[in-house]
Amino acid sequence: MASLKELRNRIASVKATQKITKAMQMVAAAKLRRAQTAAEAARPYAERMESVLANLAKALEGREGGPPLMVGTGKDEVHLLVVCTSERGLCGGFNSLIVRLAKEHILRLRGQGKEVKILCVGKKGYDQLRRQYQGLIIDTIEFRGVRQLAFEHAEQVSQKVLSLFDEGGFDVATLFFSRFKSVISQIPTAQQIVPASIPAESDSAGADLGGAVYEYEPDEDEILTDLLPLNITVQIFKALLENAASEQGARMSAMDSATRNAGDMIGKLTLNYNRTRQAQITKELIEIISGAEAL
Repeated sequence: MASLKELRNRIASVKATQKITKAMQMVAAAKLRRAQTAAEAARPYAERMESVLANLAKALEGREGGPPLMVGTGKDEVHLLVVCTSERGLCGGFNSLIVRLAKEHILRLRGQGKEVKILCVGKKGYDQLRRQYQGLIIDTIEFRGVRQLAFEHAEQVSQKVLSLFDEGGFDVATLFFSRFKSVISQIPTAQQIVPASIPAESDSAGADLGGAVYEYEPDEDEILTDLLPLNITVQIFKALLENAASEQGARMSAMDSATRNAGDMIGKLTLNYNRTRQAQITKELIEIISGAEAL
């Protein structure tokens, strides 16, 4: 049985931890609003970009060839996985769920005889993937000192992806991130970015445009040459913003649970402390009474 001093030290330690988790929960709640606003603001632009690409792709139907970023290399042998995670932990299963989805993708591709390469964006994803797939990781991009993500950070990732593609380093690129749904719900997502993923309901893109028929100047090929690299950057930027909001939501939930668990632990330790103290006082009283009776 622990002594009273040990129980007092444990109670004080848990109380100190509870103060930290409560402070982290409040900080995450403050950061969440800004991150959620940024993520929700980026969605319409990214979705509209996909609609424009769908409309352009429809105009190119029936033609031979096309931009490699849209039609691909004609092969499906080498896959690049861009795994986006956070730079810090203490956010529940946020990073683990993204990495688990990437691992499932790796196992499926390798089972089909495909070659897999991994580009890690974020320290936590690299730390988890290197234990099992160190040989597949070709590079790591970290934004540890960045306080607020900007478009230039997405450009840094997209330039790496585009340079690898131009060098013939891969045939298909897939982006892994967590889509923010609510504070308690973040959805691990895999999105193909090379070749460009065209929405299946491409007819809806035309409906959004009022059914109008557009003629492009300059021609579709020239527009796509500029638009496709931009689309990759936009989709990566959206993924980074979704991750930032999901991370703060997951951290807020995790720290709230940790604070409540610390409160439960303090209650149990305090009860144990009081019982131990009561038993010790009772024992001392019995010894005093027994000594008095012996006299």
